[in-house]
Amino acid sequence: MYSYQILFAAGAFPTLFVASSLSLFLSLESPNLSWRRSFPFLTRYPELTLDYWAKKYGSLYSLWLGINSLKEMYLKSQVVFAGRGITATPYNDRWCVDYHQMTTLFNDSDHLAQQPAVEGYTHVLDYEALVLVQDLYRHGNAGLLPINPQPSAGRCSLNISLRLSREFMNCTGPVSNLIDFVPFLQKIPSYMKARGQKLHADLVETYGGMIHEIDERLKRHEHVPDCLVKTLLQSREEEELDHLDMSILCSAFMIGGVETTASIMQWFSALIPAYPEIQARAHEELDRVVGRDRLPTVDDEKNMPYIHAIIKEVERCHNPFWLGTPHVNTHDFTYRGQFIPKDTVLILNTYTMHHDPQRHPDPHRFNPERYLEDSTLSSESANLSNPLERDHWMFGVGRRICPGMWVAEREVWLVISRMLWAFRTEEIPGEPIDLKEYDGLSGRSPVPFRIKLFLVTRRW
Repeated sequence: MYSYQILFAAGAFPTLFVASSLSLFLSLESPNLSWRRSFPFLTRYPELTLDYWAKKYGSLYSLWLGINSLKEMYLKSQVVFAGRGITATPYNDRWCVDYHQMTTLFNDSDHLAQQPAVEGYTHVLDYEALVLVQDLYRHGNAGLLPINPQPSAGRCSLNISLRLSREFMNCTGPVSNLIDFVPFLQKIPSYMKARGQKLHADLVETYGGMIHEIDERLKRHEHVPDCLVKTLLQSREEEELDHLDMSILCSAFMIGGVETTASIMQWFSALIPAYPEIQARAHEELDRVVGRDRLPTVDDEKNMPYIHAIIKEVERCHNPFWLGTPHVNTHDFTYRGQFIPKDTVLILNTYTMHHDPQRHPDPHRFNPERYLEDSTLSSESANLSNPLERDHWMFGVGRRICPGMWVAEREVWLVISRMLWAFRTEEIPGEPIDLKEYDGLSGRSPVPFRIKLFLVTRRW
């Protein structure tokens, strides 16, 4: 029987490795929380359990599951993505081709620090952010009616993609199912396996259908703006891509981008009503830099450090993905005296990292001033040589870092800066917003809530 080791890293420079021999069916020490149905030894809030263990065992610790030697997530990699995509497949020639396609779309070169090609798509993001603000104003009747902003955030990030994205996250998160860890479950029919197969079919139908439509337009020599699908279609022979390859690549991009942007918009809307003083300071910055005659644009971000800091603090407090994409080491190695064998699965525990009181004093308090001196974009921060200088870990690390983070952070900036420009947000008396509960297992957003959005007097 092989053992499957999962190594949880809870710090930029881990200092302690504890190999705890644990059984799937052993009652483990954990906080006094309700138990989680989808995984035997984690509670309903797995990030809190892992945070508890990090405090007990140190910033680098492992779980030994005496069942399987697989180093890839079966349900995600083999069922949903059918061995394609860049988030779940092993590092090999196929992965390199897929990743090259993704980075080519967003960057002038393969280096993520270069000027992004996303400049050409900014007008689309600009329009989506404008429509979102108008949608919120219309549905809230200028503050006369309570409104749940979540559907509008979903529409801004494509509603159908958000539905598929949430289903993907709930099926395939690092601690979402047992199929990845128990080999015989992979060979027999089960609810989770059937769910993964249906999700695969839905992804291929949705994104494969879009690819087919654009392919037909290109064959008719119609003008098609530069986009991921066009790039894939034009390089499919050279890169040996079939229809399934392209469908899954598009799925992987949309799943990651949609979940991140929609969730951050929703967490901002849930957080900000409780902080009128933060809103007032943001309005002052907007009036000084942007004025009342136009909307903020991407060019304004460098001149608005406070709103820039608000966004970073939302992302720190409510990263939609507390557990990052699993990594696997390809060789034995020793780190600070701790031996880590080949094929160990490494999972980044960003909840503990984002709530480290050494880096973030009073870490559970929403305080944008933490980032007032940090002028970097998150995509720039991700490339800093010193990991302790990074703003947060929302976009992941290493080879599996989000290749579309340029798009995500630009869309988030446009939406949040314009919501602040347009509205004063207030809680509804008698309807407290629950910031502890969340929807989803891996990708997370707030449970439904309502607020009031009062139009700040400005000329449109």
